[in-house]
Amino acid sequence: MEVRLQKVIADSGLASRRKAEELIVQGRVTVNGQVVCELGTKVNPEKDHVKVDGRHLKPAAPQTFVMLNKPKNVVSTMSDPGGRGTIADLLPGVHVRVFPVGRLDFDSEGLMLLTNDGELAQLLLHPRHHVPKTYLIKVKGMLAPEHIDALEKGVMLDDGRTGPAIVKKVGKATENSWLEVTIFEGRKHQVKRMLDAVNHPVLKLKRVKFGPLALGDLPTGHYRYLTDREANAVRELARERQDVQAGGGQARARQARLKRVRAKWARNARSSRQKTVSSKRVSI
Repeated sequence: MEVRLQKVIADSGLASRRKAEELIVQGRVTVNGQVVCELGTKVNPEKDHVKVDGRHLKPAAPQTFVMLNKPKNVVSTMSDPGGRGTIADLLPGVHVRVFPVGRLDFDSEGLMLLTNDGELAQLLLHPRHHVPKTYLIKVKGMLAPEHIDALEKGVMLDDGRTGPAIVKKVGKATENSWLEVTIFEGRKHQVKRMLDAVNHPVLKLKRVKFGPLALGDLPTGHYRYLTDREANAVRELARERQDVQAGGGQARARQARLKRVRAKWARNARSSRQKTVSSKRVSI
């Protein structure tokens, strides 16, 4: 099967997809002895001989998935020009070149997914695909019911109104509120901006779910490989997003149905959030 040349290079672990494209444009890549400078060139990894700077590529590493519980005050990238600690420092036993699927703010913590599959990562990160993400949040002040209702229906930000969300109170406090917030979008700093919009700034934020994955009891600063069941669930989610992307009119119809389902979830959450609220304090 033929695949794009930059993907073959990236899959070998030599460089990222973007860096692989730079290598091709710079004329440092040959296919069957011929220099290739055109992006989009396709090759058959099983038959074609690909070299970078005169050296054969290593065989592609097996597909790898890692779950990390990122601590606060760590950059959610694999390197940092400013010399701050990065998530790469927390992966000493991971010998496959992986990269994060999305990011968390420097002062935020919680679940991060890392993989060596760039195509799958792009499918999960595409803004049209709306992978649900759930956060445990401590906010300043006590949220009134109308504030929760506004967050669930959508609030206006500088880049447009947010989509339906699910917001639940998960603990009682005298001065601040603990919330569990699920969003289906991926805008920059979205949750913090949503809470700022209702005048309740975020004090602490921890991601506890990403799509089918749950953080569980993974200690802060530790990682683990996904189980087979978890990895298959992630692959299935990516396949669904790929079908949506390729489906044209049918995809738009499915997206519309998904939007109605999410709105229904939000309405159900509003009607049921008063039923049972834990009286225990929640800690991050």
